[in-house]
Amino acid sequence: MENSIKLTCFKAYDIRGKLGEELNEDVAYRIGRAYGEYLQAKTVVVGADVRLSSESLKLALASGLQDAGVNVVDIGLAGTEEVYFATFHLSLDGGIEVTASHNPIDYNGMKLVRDNSKPISGDTGLNDIQRMAEKKQFTTVNARGTYTKQNIIEPYVNHLLGYVNFAYLKRPLKLVINSGNGAAGHIIDEIELRFKNAKLPIEIIKIHNQPDGNFPNGIPNPLLPECRDDTKQAVIQYQADMGIAFDGDFDRCFLFDEKGNFIEGYYIVGLLAEAFLLKEKGAKIIHDPRLTWNTIEIVTQNGGVPVQSKTGHAFIKERMRIEDAIYGGEMSAHHYFRDFAYCDSGMIPWLLVTELLSVKNQSLSELVEERIKAFPVSGEINRVVENSKHAIEKIKDYFISEVKDIDMTDGLGMDFDNWRFNLRTSNTEPVIRLNVEAKGNKKLMEEKTQHILSLLQL
Repeated sequence: MENSIKLTCFKAYDIRGKLGEELNEDVAYRIGRAYGEYLQAKTVVVGADVRLSSESLKLALASGLQDAGVNVVDIGLAGTEEVYFATFHLSLDGGIEVTASHNPIDYNGMKLVRDNSKPISGDTGLNDIQRMAEKKQFTTVNARGTYTKQNIIEPYVNHLLGYVNFAYLKRPLKLVINSGNGAAGHIIDEIELRFKNAKLPIEIIKIHNQPDGNFPNGIPNPLLPECRDDTKQAVIQYQADMGIAFDGDFDRCFLFDEKGNFIEGYYIVGLLAEAFLLKEKGAKIIHDPRLTWNTIEIVTQNGGVPVQSKTGHAFIKERMRIEDAIYGGEMSAHHYFRDFAYCDSGMIPWLLVTELLSVKNQSLSELVEERIKAFPVSGEINRVVENSKHAIEKIKDYFISEVKDIDMTDGLGMDFDNWRFNLRTSNTEPVIRLNVEAKGNKKLMEEKTQHILSLLQL
């Protein structure tokens, strides 16, 4: 049993670890070998983000897959969604993206899917792959798999642009796009070329577009306020209509209005729901339980059906399949699309919002201003607590006498006449996450937020 080791890089939804001890080429090889044997896959696609370690980890992973008898299709430098796309577009048995997304520079990881880009997480195979990789007792295969390279940019960009109607893109718009020196740059170049060839009046101003695993402008993670300034300043400098920023593997995109203001992901969910319901009346829209009122109101007003799902990509994708929902959105800037094999994409959202700006002939701030006033939110607040279960029970007991509705889909959700909150534990850290929203009363929202935070400190 000398080959047996404990692999701490396996998490609930994916693989993430510190380079060296937790994740190295031997570990990547084991993962490839175990994945191939577990899935009994014939052909699998691999891709890698821009990190300096990604290419060597990908090749070790590919070697493990080949030794398991799997034919490997390597699409090169790619965002996570390019692997999702290649998996369903080429009808392959699965796909693996080597990426650490927005983690620190000394980390890397992998995101795994099976056929039709269905996620592989803890309870759907990831734990089994971990056990097999740890033991390293693999069965011998008759023939080693092949390794080929394939470029999928053209069909992938064709698919992306299928979500918008070029006939509607008649309004002159200026867009600042910040790829954060991550994997998005080559796709932005291709979209820009298509816009120019179609003579669309859309100007794209690219910043940090060049892929660079040294991340000279910082790790791309626009969810952190300190990572937003470059996009904001460029929007103001170029007097752009919208700012768009991606994380490292561009499965999330973050939007800024024409004044450079960052827009909470929650309000983008409402915008995209409306965009889809303009195209398909009566469609189902999936949302997470953290912030809900704005989404429910927009979906209902536009003739759609709002459906709540537990937070997390595996839960949202599963619920979307069950409901055959056209779109699903989380406030954390993950957006899911039925025609994209129910997967999340960071490219489709900004294209749809660009179309919406053109169709409605309004500024982005005008599109969201009303909604922000109607449903002010706290934004997600994280607090370290010793016992999160005890903390949640304490808050529940405190408010139980005045509550109108309790929802335990994901943590504790409590609705009152004109405000509500959701309090949940993190899957990955010893923290508790709070979200508060109110009906048209920012002061009330702020007061209730402070009240709950003070109760958590007692």
